[in-house]
Amino acid sequence: MSTETFETTPQPGVAERALDTATDMSHSLGEMLGTLRAAVDRLGEAARNAQRPGTALSTLSAITREAPLASLFVAFLFGVAVARRR
Repeated sequence: MSTETFETTPQPGVAERALDTATDMSHSLGEMLGTLRAAVDRLGEAARNAQRPGTALSTLSAITREAPLASLFVAFLFGVAVARRR
């Protein structure tokens, strides 16, 4: 019978694994926040461009300010028409 010693690689402890997981999550969260910021910036820019004078959105806003009740009625009828098609 031989007495051989086997060297085992040390397994990371619970604290080390938790720290690695937290670091990975931090990097992932940072990437997601960067992507979200870019999307919000693009959406804000699109909204600003759509509200320039002479565009359809600015015309619709002006009509809504002048006759809010009539605009609400038209929006309601549009919603009913869309709902009936489904």
